[in-house]
Amino acid sequence: MPDLVKSTKRIQDFEGGSLKVRIAKLETEFEGVNKNKSKLLCSKNGIDDTLLQSAIVLKKAFGQVNVVIHAIGVIILLPKILHSREVIESLSLGAGNTGKKFDLETNLRVAEFKFIHWKGGAESIRQNSLFKDFFYLAEESTNKKRCLYVIGLDQPLKFLRGDRAITSVLSRNAKLSNDFRNKYRTRFRIVSEYYNYRKHLVEIIDINQVMPSLASSLP
Repeated sequence: MPDLVKSTKRIQDFEGGSLKVRIAKLETEFEGVNKNKSKLLCSKNGIDDTLLQSAIVLKKAFGQVNVVIHAIGVIILLPKILHSREVIESLSLGAGNTGKKFDLETNLRVAEFKFIHWKGGAESIRQNSLFKDFFYLAEESTNKKRCLYVIGLDQPLKFLRGDRAITSVLSRNAKLSNDFRNKYRTRFRIVSEYYNYRKHLVEIIDINQVMPSLASSLP
């Protein structure tokens, strides 16, 4: 399997400056050819097993980019947000189930971080994730400050103040659904009903205001 540097070079060479143009050209070249001709065209265009392997290497590598952004983003923000007498007790920088409740827990706060720009429109996956973080922060049994850091406030708050059905938000996360229903049953019909009930507990903070140079470069 090629390494990352070699894989990147091979894919760049294959694209030739414009992947769209290259694909269109290949479609034209391969139309109407037989088995032997297709083999010759593969050789002519440098298309072989290692090219496919190179693409797979890049996919695996760039599939971790969001994890890298999250980890580095949290670390960079720490000196910006921690108070002089605040001490980190727990830090979760990776993706998935790390066994830790929150991205950050200190002697003074619990916090979650969302390092992604909202585009507006249909963003159900981002909305679901935001609601999950808001819910667990709001329902945590603690006297510590609860913080939810996001890129821009407009779209996150529009969702939290909106009328999307709670059943829709909970539908793709069994644990969240069980935790929410065990506590509230069918008390809340739409997102804004729950948000208005708990909004006083969680401070939603715009990363743009904490570190504009970081926020402006995020995807």
